[in-house]
Amino acid sequence: MITEFSKYVFTEDTMKQYLDNEVFNEFQNICNEGKELTADIADKVADAMKNWAMEHNATHYTHWFVPLTGLSAGKHEAFLSEVKQGNPIYAFSGNMLIKGESDASSLPSGGLRATFEARGYTAWDPTSPAFLLGTTLYIPTSYYSYHGEALDQKTPLLRSMQSLNKQATRLLHILGEKEVKNVKATVGAEQEYFLIDRDYYRKRLDIMVCGRTLFGAKPSKTQELEDHFYSRIRTRVMKFMDDLDTTLWSLGVPSKTRHNETAPSQYEVAAIFSVANVALDHNQLVMQVIRNVARQHNFGCLLHEKPFEGVNGSGKHNNWSLATDSGENLLTPGDKPAENIRFLLLLSAIIRAVDKYSDLVRLSACSLGNDVRLGGNEAPPTIISIFLGENLTKILEDISCGTKTADSFRSNLFTGVANLPSLELDDADRNRTSPFAFTGNKFEFRMVGSSQSIGFPNTVLNTIIADSIRYISDNIEKADDIETAAKEVIGTIYQKHSRIIFNGDNYSAEWQTEAARRGLDNLTSATQVYDRLLSEKNVELFKSMQVLSEIELRARQEIMLTNYTSLALIEAVTMDEMVARGILPACISYIGELARDEASLTSLDFHLPVTIKLISHLTSIIGGIDSSLETLSEAIQKVNEESDIQIKATLCTTLIAPTMQTIRSCCDKAEQILPSKLWPFPTYLDMFYKQ
Repeated sequence: MITEFSKYVFTEDTMKQYLDNEVFNEFQNICNEGKELTADIADKVADAMKNWAMEHNATHYTHWFVPLTGLSAGKHEAFLSEVKQGNPIYAFSGNMLIKGESDASSLPSGGLRATFEARGYTAWDPTSPAFLLGTTLYIPTSYYSYHGEALDQKTPLLRSMQSLNKQATRLLHILGEKEVKNVKATVGAEQEYFLIDRDYYRKRLDIMVCGRTLFGAKPSKTQELEDHFYSRIRTRVMKFMDDLDTTLWSLGVPSKTRHNETAPSQYEVAAIFSVANVALDHNQLVMQVIRNVARQHNFGCLLHEKPFEGVNGSGKHNNWSLATDSGENLLTPGDKPAENIRFLLLLSAIIRAVDKYSDLVRLSACSLGNDVRLGGNEAPPTIISIFLGENLTKILEDISCGTKTADSFRSNLFTGVANLPSLELDDADRNRTSPFAFTGNKFEFRMVGSSQSIGFPNTVLNTIIADSIRYISDNIEKADDIETAAKEVIGTIYQKHSRIIFNGDNYSAEWQTEAARRGLDNLTSATQVYDRLLSEKNVELFKSMQVLSEIELRARQEIMLTNYTSLALIEAVTMDEMVARGILPACISYIGELARDEASLTSLDFHLPVTIKLISHLTSIIGGIDSSLETLSEAIQKVNEESDIQIKATLCTTLIAPTMQTIRSCCDKAEQILPSKLWPFPTYLDMFYKQ
């Protein structure tokens, strides 16, 4: 049994033990109904939280937030407030709980903060429970500038949840469901990752600094036999997974699924659905804890989107749905989806949203790491499309044509074995090539990268879908016959936006051609997408939904471009260092060894043509590496001299990336020639299988 679930979380049950009923009930109303938090309630909750934490040996607290680095952050403060006559005095007031102050100029702000105007604030998110990690009480918060601009991932997410709740509740009330008080976006994030022995991790500068290998010849066996996925988990890895789950459970993270993924040394952990802002906190904890637990087991944990070339990369499949305050999943089609008007309206809203704002959907999953992941090895392509399956597509098509959909009943799977149970089939198959797939009662956004925060992707989904629900409500609210008006808007949306629906193979060349014919964008690089954030359409969307102002959007665009450029330059410099100090000396040493052997054989009047051939081949490779390193150096200099951040990022894509790929190709050829004892770094074979 999982006996210590939420042991280190300040849960509702824990609160009841430290607060009287009146205060507890008032606090619950504040969380559930969005009421204002009073100073009196805040003081009492803070005192209870401090007492509970100190009883569990806590000495510090931190306002824990997710800045625009995508990593979690927070400064740790002792509960110690002063010392009187040599005795410590402990304090933690309501004001200390709800508000913190931080240096806002030392974290990415996109120009919103500077050293001479550095004040920033953290504000307590009472809907996400505090927890203990080590001797510190972690208090989930949002992060703002002095003038109120959002400097984090959570604030826009909370704003988008607020807008989505308003529009979805409005729609349900129009449909007669007046008892619904609120609607929440729910998210379940699947986290893929690689584990390698930490001794190898320490010997790879590229992995330590960049999170991925910049070199590596493909070994004779990787995932060709498809024998790693779901297979037996190695004993050492299972011990790690046991500790990971135990730690996550104690922190209230509902980790449910664990298994081997497709590539060797690749794994996955997935959590049960939570409300979107809590899911954000949970996934940030997963990324933080998984590295720590891996280190305890002498593993290095790689969360990069493409740590190893030639095998599957790692995603963070973002499963998104909607639920009412009573817990009803609004994306459940039911037994007769053709008659489920509420479901079809919400489905139509999502279709319209993803088509109209496909650039934002694509943007929300943009990163340097995803640039090398998307498009193959089970990662979705860069063309945004929706998979619905034939049944739901047929229902929408019939409504748009004004024809009645024939009753459809789920069939059972015939196994051909008499004593096996009868299995009811789902409404549709699964499509692992689709970027945005309906999977029964949720949408799986498969593009999100494994190292990314889920904050911005879900902010985008909530916002664009809230906009489309508003559009639907505006069109049916005043109708005399709501059902007739609903079918009309469903049909109109399908006719206008059905181009985004594709149920086939997203990897096929035919889809590339068909997508172009439909007018769908194929934005293969992040640098092609970043400028879309500030299009008039998108600025108006975020403004009207009260999620992000134009100033906040501009700041985020600058941060995205700066981060992309900085990471690209870090990779380029790391590659240069590894080649100059490791690979080239190894190659030259081997040429010298071959030349000495050839000279010895010649003195004996004996010749081996293969030796001369190897020397010639390796010399040619070294020449290619040397000339490409010069090109890379020039490209780095050109990027550094450019002042326009958009141009800098583009140069990283057009100059640095292809040059690095050329160098890699040469170095990987050299790796296949040199004896293993001379190669300066652990190989793919070492990292995949020798652990």
